[in-house]
Amino acid sequence: MSRPSVHPSGREVLFDPAEIIVSKTDLRGAIQYANDVFLRVAGYTEAELIGQQHNIIRHPDMPRCVFKLLWDTLGAGQEIFAYVLNMAKNGDHYWVFAHVTPSYNQRGERVGYHSNRRVPHADALAKVKGLYAQLLAEERRHPNPQEGMRAGEELIRRQLQNAGLDYSEFVFSLSEHTRLSASLK
Repeated sequence: MSRPSVHPSGREVLFDPAEIIVSKTDLRGAIQYANDVFLRVAGYTEAELIGQQHNIIRHPDMPRCVFKLLWDTLGAGQEIFAYVLNMAKNGDHYWVFAHVTPSYNQRGERVGYHSNRRVPHADALAKVKGLYAQLLAEERRHPNPQEGMRAGEELIRRQLQNAGLDYSEFVFSLSEHTRLSASLK
């Protein structure tokens, strides 16, 4: 099933801060498991999601370079925390604070990925939205999507380098009110 042409509605879907959205994918990002919270928030049935690429919930206002960073980190066998804007089946959107980890079999071979997503803190989200707007604007300045993604990667790399942080430190600094908030203005 490919995603039908759905446009962002501008409406936000909220879920309870005590809830966790959970999914598991294979190495290519095809969904193997989706919990009830994921199904409810995204507006899909289990049958509609299982076997589909996880990017079925990708919101068009989510910078591609952030997903590239996510996949590069996972490909290196590392976990990642990231703020992500997703889109439900009906075009509504929802923000998550995602923790994505590689999954391994008993032989130690990477077999997929496991993602837990929570409601992000409002103060952190305000900072993320500003950064993501900058990244998205940079990506959209380029007629070729690959060139745009590379330009977005370079922009975020420079901003993190100027702040003296790697991406993980940046993510955790958002709710800690550190020096990064000033450097991103």
